[in-house]
Amino acid sequence: MNLKELSGLEIIQAIIDGKIPHPSMSETIPMKMMAAERGIVTFEVKADERHTNPMGGVHGGFAATVLDSVTGCSVHTELAPGDGYATVDLNVKMLKAIPKDALLSVEGKVLHVSKSIGVSEGFIRDSEGVLYAHATATCMIRRG
Repeated sequence: MNLKELSGLEIIQAIIDGKIPHPSMSETIPMKMMAAERGIVTFEVKADERHTNPMGGVHGGFAATVLDSVTGCSVHTELAPGDGYATVDLNVKMLKAIPKDALLSVEGKVLHVSKSIGVSEGFIRDSEGVLYAHATATCMIRRG
């Protein structure tokens, strides 16, 4: 499979379908892409003992990494074959401590895409809809 011939959405869907492996970051931070459509991506994540800070809670970098991934992937779904992106700004708001060993849902949504910039937001929630963290991201887009 030649990735340069696939749109961003096709790449994300191929990962979800198991035709392309999940990025290696998903081994460090257990996150799994679950669904994608143009401008929207959802993940499942679960923090564990590997992700704790010196106080025993889940390190803030867990949420930041997950939100960077989901906001970037949502922008990726808007890109044509051969286009790429890189996060240039990530603003994360931690609202509640991320629980250990709890399956959480993460959603990324595109707010705006232009020729050179993509802006998106992401949310980490539990099964009851409780919001744990929110982020906005700006991605620089490199066209083909």
